[in-house]
Amino acid sequence: MVTQTPPQSAQAGPGAEPPSARQVAGRRWRSARGVVAALLAMVVIAVILAALRPATSAEALDPTSPKQDGSRALAEILRQNGTPVHVARDADDAVRQSAPGSVMLVTRTERLTREDLTRLASAQVDLVLVRPTSFALADLAPRVRKDGPTFEEADEPGCTMQAAALAGAVSLHESETYEVTASVTGAVTTCYKTEFGGPRVVQVRHGAKTVTVLGSASPLTNRRLTEEGNAALAMNLLDSTNTGLVPTAGTSVVWLVPDIPTEGTAAGQQSLGDLLPFGVKLFILQLLVAVLLVALWRGRRLGPVVAEALPVVVRSAETVQGRSRLYRAGHARDRASDALRSGARERLVPLLGLPRSSAQDPSAAQEIVTAVAHRTPYDETYVGAALYGPEPLDDAGLIALSDVLDDLERQVRQS
Repeated sequence: MVTQTPPQSAQAGPGAEPPSARQVAGRRWRSARGVVAALLAMVVIAVILAALRPATSAEALDPTSPKQDGSRALAEILRQNGTPVHVARDADDAVRQSAPGSVMLVTRTERLTREDLTRLASAQVDLVLVRPTSFALADLAPRVRKDGPTFEEADEPGCTMQAAALAGAVSLHESETYEVTASVTGAVTTCYKTEFGGPRVVQVRHGAKTVTVLGSASPLTNRRLTEEGNAALAMNLLDSTNTGLVPTAGTSVVWLVPDIPTEGTAAGQQSLGDLLPFGVKLFILQLLVAVLLVALWRGRRLGPVVAEALPVVVRSAETVQGRSRLYRAGHARDRASDALRSGARERLVPLLGLPRSSAQDPSAAQEIVTAVAHRTPYDETYVGAALYGPEPLDDAGLIALSDVLDDLERQVRQS
């Protein structure tokens, strides 16, 4: 094997100086600055989204809190219109205060334990769940599951639920959307659907009990109560008869706001999706897209395989001698004998009229041995030992094997 020496470049000649560390670092920075800029941009976007996301205070949806995310305004409106509002701080108290015809408003479900959810599921009162966790949905509304968050402003209700139809358009802001499973047997109503069809309010009826899932807390808060039809929707959902904007006399609302669980309790059951803020989910999605784009970019830069000439002349005989010396230094007579026999079979098979694939096929060994024995004065035992025998015991045996294989090839060629 002989190759030509490539011409020396004027810039990369023997006297050219190698690039400095500063030049190498500069080239690496220029090739990677696009990726670094994209990653920094995604980090900034994620931080901005996390900063814009309003934090939920400990008094959120509390009917006694005057803060923006509290619900004292709605509770006072209900009381002024003759509907008693009973505040409960745990599930047992909420079940005790419930009576036929009352509506239980369940908030902050992430503070409820598995036992609390079981007690609430057994209570024979209508339930209104505000942004429930996945665990709460599984126990209190098993036919409804989360489908993902949305920031679309709700339009008209687009459903036959009287509470939503009387309220009209509402302003839900950030809201969860839901999916109702196909195994529903009772009456189901879905309202305020998004552009992709995900409802933000779902009402499921089980006999005499109704469970309403509200995907947004905005209609109940002091800050958003006066927007659009938020107040009407909140009051209608808390009306056990759902016949008008003002709850009828005789009904009552049990407002469950669980206390913050103490350390060591089993409360606070949330799935991983409930714990991750929407901004973090969006950042992970952006990161995956960036990794895919970088992989495509780097893959295109590899380009086709380029065949390059060797920088020096290497003769085939030198290669053979170098490998032979390596075999001898490592006492690898087994590998050397296998190489000799394999090469001899590759050269003998075409002369015998056999397919080339049979040279390395163990099942064709007897056929090759028989064919060689018919073309030479040696018997099959001798030929078999030469082409498929054990490794030589010493270097002299390896040289003798080489001579025997050369003799077999010569006689087959001359026959």
